[in-house]
Amino acid sequence: MFEAAGEPGPPRVAVTAGRRVGGAVVRNRAKRRLREAIARSPIRSGRAYVVAASPAVVGVPFEELTAWVVAAVDVEDEE
Repeated sequence: MFEAAGEPGPPRVAVTAGRRVGGAVVRNRAKRRLREAIARSPIRSGRAYVVAASPAVVGVPFEELTAWVVAAVDVEDEE
């Protein structure tokens, strides 16, 4: 997850999934899961985020995926 200062207002989030994640159906599923995990995490307003999916995103339980996103946001907040 990459974070950068954005414009004032709601946070902007971009989710990417390359071909190494899988076929089109698998990539779309990975992006949907990440978007929902991000929606449930405490991301800061006025920031821009880029989230890159890995193959593990598809198979991991959703609670664990959400914990990964929350941990990534916490690490970015500390910097």
